[in-house]
Order: sequence, then C-alpha cells, then structure tokens
Amino acid sequence: MTLKRITLVLLAILLMVLLARWFIGTTSHYANLPPGAEGPWIALGDSLTEGYGASEGHSYPAVLGNLLGIPIVNKGVSGDTTADGLKRLDDILLLKPRVVLLCLGGNDSLNQVPKQQTFANLAAIIERLHQSGTFVVLIGVRSASLRDKNETHFHRLAREQTVLYVPDILSGIAFKPIYMSDAIHPNDEGYERVAKRLEKILRPFLPKLQQPK
Repeated sequence: MTLKRITLVLLAILLMVLLARWFIGTTSHYANLPPGAEGPWIALGDSLTEGYGASEGHSYPAVLGNLLGIPIVNKGVSGDTTADGLKRLDDILLLKPRVVLLCLGGNDSLNQVPKQQTFANLAAIIERLHQSGTFVVLIGVRSASLRDKNETHFHRLAREQTVLYVPDILSGIAFKPIYMSDAIHPNDEGYERVAKRLEKILRPFLPKLQQPK
C-alpha cells in the first residue's frame, strides 16, 4: 500500500471518529437518556413557567404538552429563585419525574444573588434529579443587564452536568411588544413561540423520552 493510500485511509478513519463523536454529543450523550424514572413530565420554574401574563391554558408547559401529546405538570411559582426551587425539590422528587424542564435564575439576577450561588443551586437541583433517573432539560434565562452575564455559566453547567440545554428562553421574544405582556413576561403569542421552539428541540428525543409501551 502506497504512502498516499495509507494517508487517505487514516484520514477517512479520523473523519469517521470525529463524526461519531459529533453524533453522540448531539443526540444521545446526555444523563438519563432514556430516563430511569417513570413519573410525569414536570416544568420546574418561576413566573415564566407558571405562565404569568398568559391567559388560562397558554403557559409554555401547557402549549408544549399539547404539541408533544404529553401532559406536563406545571410547577412554576412566580417569584421563585433557584434557592426556592431547591427547597421545593423534595416534593418534585416524590412524583418521580421522567423529564424535568428546569427554568430558574431570572429572579436570582433581579435580586442580585451572586452568580456562584445561583449556579451552585442549579447544579444541586440537577444532581438530585439525575440521582432519581430524571432526564433534565436546562432552560437558560438572561441576566437582568444589557449584556447577558448568565449565558457562559449556563453553558458550562450544561456541559458539566451533561444535560440538554436550551439557551435564553426569551430569545427573539424579549423587547418585542407584540410578544410581551410586560417588560419581563410574554403574552399568549410569546409563550406559544417558546413552546414551539422547545418542541422542535425535544421532538427528536421523544422515542427515548416517552414511556415504553
């Protein structure tokens, strides 16, 4: 075999390895995929999860549940910080959630909670959910500042905890009055856009996330 042929074979092998790593990293390299827990899907968060600013039945968990054909239990509480979410986690774990959509951190920023504490709380929540066999979807929230100071921290946390990460829940929605009920919370149309974005991301994972028949 000539040196040129050997080189081409080695390059082909290298390319296959890189593609395999990319495929694993983008489709299945997440903790608890498929989940070991057999309970409901749960949305854990603050007012953005509760659906503040929306009419009844138009929170993002409600709309997303309809789109996916999977009921999602809404455990959003307006005003909650990551510390509050951590305190409520025992009640969440009693339900043995199969999937948790975790969206907390906005009120930490508004209350000027140190970033280190915010992301330590989120890490603690994720770790306990993982121990219970739950698949976690981490949803990012912008910091209350002109420049988003949360994105780097969310991205690092998602990588460290090997969770599916959706950056900035209000991307393309915030600062657009047509989608907002006030300066912070979406209206019905805004929450629908959030839900459709999440549906697009989650649908490829449904075969592994749905309860086995």
